[in-house]
Amino acid sequence: MFSFYDSIGRSLAESLGIDSILQILDQVVFRAFFAVVLSFLFVIVCGPATIRFLIRKKIGDTGITDAAGLQDVATKKKNTPTMGGALIAAAILFGTVMMADLTNFYILLGIIVMLWLAALGGVDDYFKLTAATRQGGRQGLYGWEKLVFQFGLGLLVCWFCYNHGDTGKGTDMAHVLNVPMQKTYKTVLGDPSEALVYLPRIAFVVIGMLMITGLSNAANITDGMDGLASGVSSAVALGLLVLTLIAGKDTWAYYLLVPHVPGSGELAVIAGSMGGACLGFLWFNCSPADMFMGDTGSLALGGLIGYIATVVRQEILVLFMCGVFLIEIVSVIMQVGYFKATGGKRIFRCAPYHHHLHQGGWQEQRVVVRAWIVSVLLVVLALAMIKLR
Repeated sequence: MFSFYDSIGRSLAESLGIDSILQILDQVVFRAFFAVVLSFLFVIVCGPATIRFLIRKKIGDTGITDAAGLQDVATKKKNTPTMGGALIAAAILFGTVMMADLTNFYILLGIIVMLWLAALGGVDDYFKLTAATRQGGRQGLYGWEKLVFQFGLGLLVCWFCYNHGDTGKGTDMAHVLNVPMQKTYKTVLGDPSEALVYLPRIAFVVIGMLMITGLSNAANITDGMDGLASGVSSAVALGLLVLTLIAGKDTWAYYLLVPHVPGSGELAVIAGSMGGACLGFLWFNCSPADMFMGDTGSLALGGLIGYIATVVRQEILVLFMCGVFLIEIVSVIMQVGYFKATGGKRIFRCAPYHHHLHQGGWQEQRVVVRAWIVSVLLVVLALAMIKLR
């Protein structure tokens, strides 16, 4: 929406006396950080009405869980309004539409990723909420059903991303396999000491599919305590804001020796909108929560993080930022695998890992706040690693 300075024209802007204002609005750094404020305010203003609407429509948590050890906790949270992720998605969309250049290819794909996964999560939430009123009702979508739509989205999005980044130049950074501590531009500038690996289409698409699907499910699994997923997502989103600004600015990318992906800097607006929306949602989601995001929000947030990481070629660094998400999903994989292999034995008291800590005596608020602290530290360390090359 904002390419004001080019669309209106310098002479007209000067004649109207708004030349300096439009120059500021044309700067992606300003628009990205202003998107944080806009999306935050959107959630704060619309949050109370959303909660009242969800209560009026009786869209509340069912209090049902498969884990016997969590039944007491789940019962206490029964009827808390859920599907608040729709508010997060609306806030991200609002901030993006108001502050981003909607002709940008990566922005349009980012919106598709968010809406696709929010809709998928919404269907999953709907099945869970209406299971008791439908004959033969089931608790949400089957795992394979969600994976089909997640992998399908990843396939389409990453295929088009690869095509868009294919300039036919041997130094094209949009397809490079970027490893932390690697001096990317040494090879480009004629120093062969840091050989780059340019991913073929199939490898690029597979990695992108795994990022989008994996982080989408990881965020979904993490969303099990008041403020946990929203707080962690806030920290990661603000880290992504910095990464996208660097990747989109050639001089910054050259200076820091990381891949420069033309046009990707505009994704800072989506990252900023995501950070602001999550911070705003945390206002209502902190313990005791007035509203849950549900799968509607968690699937969309994780998938959007994976998409942005794929575009700016920082998959490994973003996975490091998402350390809390990874611990959560790995704990579930380990628990399920070990349970099946041993005929009923467990590694953790309960999975995902935040429930293991809770059942070990940690108060819920302590688990959540410490997860926030770890996430902030991981984001700071990841950004520091950009300079340590």
